[in-house]
Amino acid sequence: MFSFQLYNVVHIVGIIFLMAGLGGMALSAGTVASETRSARRFAMVFHGIGAFLILLGGFGMLARLGIVQGMSWPGWVWGKAIIWGILGIAVIFPFRFRRTALPLMLLLPVLGGLAAYLAIYKPL
Repeated sequence: MFSFQLYNVVHIVGIIFLMAGLGGMALSAGTVASETRSARRFAMVFHGIGAFLILLGGFGMLARLGIVQGMSWPGWVWGKAIIWGILGIAVIFPFRFRRTALPLMLLLPVLGGLAAYLAIYKPL
């Protein structure tokens, strides 16, 4: 079994990948169609890798804390799961609804900061 610190690093690297992927999607949403395909594919790959690493690191940390072994989740875990679920499906918005690209870019740091707050202070 891996250490809590390793799962934490995996989780943070996943966050960086996911945010880079979402940022790339939002920024490339208004570009020319020929450039958009490769940019979109690259951003989707970053987003997918990030989502996987976030889940791997997050559930690894929960296991090391003893939270996922038959107990119901505390409120802060539910909050983080909802936030990362929102960020997981946010990848569809910039290309399907181009007007959401700028609000998404503004919302990313807010949701990431809220998730960090929940993880650090565990208020619920």
